[in-house]
Amino acid sequence: MNKTTLVAAVAEQLDMTKKDTETVITCALDAIAAALAEGEKVQLAGFGSFETKDREAHTGRNPKTGEAIEIPASRVPVFKAGKALKDKVAK
Repeated sequence: MNKTTLVAAVAEQLDMTKKDTETVITCALDAIAAALAEGEKVQLAGFGSFETKDREAHTGRNPKTGEAIEIPASRVPVFKAGKALKDKVAK
């Protein structure tokens, strides 16, 4: 499923226009991204939580040449599925 099919499915369920539905979904995703950018944790009950983790700098290898390269430290988003979502997917 991609964003277009998600918008279509939600629009059909809620009997809304696709344009309005896309606006709502885009705003929700933007709000989640903004909260993560500020270092906040976003918890959606029954679905899961989004947070950020810090990765330390480390040495990696170029798979083509085998040359050692330095990979800088970074902050990455992480999603942790909630129990309800895990149970639904397991069925």
